[in-house]
Amino acid sequence: MTRPRIRVLVADDHAPTRAGVRASLDAEGFEVVGEAANARVVMELAVELEPDVVLMDIHMPGGGIAAADEISRTLPDCAVVMLTYSRDDDDLFDSLRAGARGYLLKDMDPDRLGPALHGVLAGEAALPRSLVSRVLEEFQGKSRRKLFVKATRPTQLTSREWEVMELLREGLSTEEVANRLFVAPGTVRVHVSSVLKKLRVPDRASAIRVLGGK
Repeated sequence: MTRPRIRVLVADDHAPTRAGVRASLDAEGFEVVGEAANARVVMELAVELEPDVVLMDIHMPGGGIAAADEISRTLPDCAVVMLTYSRDDDDLFDSLRAGARGYLLKDMDPDRLGPALHGVLAGEAALPRSLVSRVLEEFQGKSRRKLFVKATRPTQLTSREWEVMELLREGLSTEEVANRLFVAPGTVRVHVSSVLKKLRVPDRASAIRVLGGK
């Protein structure tokens, strides 16, 4: 009996990258059920299509990490895997905290993409060897101070969400926060929306009060 093909939703704002990923997945026998170029569309398509895997970029319009968090909470059976050029620690750990089950680098050998996704669906963590040591250091105590600081805050917020809320607490506008963090204003709004949902408050002012602001 033929096994059903693994269904993948691909999200990246760079069309040639999406085409290359699709070609690699097609060659490995996966079924690409849809493509998205921003966070809003990938969240909508994930709910509509219910893929087995969402493979997405981090720094696409709307924010891949915010989308990963939303999809992981809405569709717990869907495996979210980040595909990025970023080797930044914050991006790595924010992705894992947001529910991503894998973190792959775009400069990896394309032939390794399929096996990596199979591994994720089998319960394995998909991480490049160059980043494994950072994960071990984080959870073996070499970053205890960083973990202690996070432990004093609501653990459900990501580092990026805290950055956004702290800047808003300082009185910066959405556009000013976006400029400070080198992201689009829409990305800031996605993070704020995620914070409001997590804290179960109606607006930014209420969220800032909950987080110890003025």
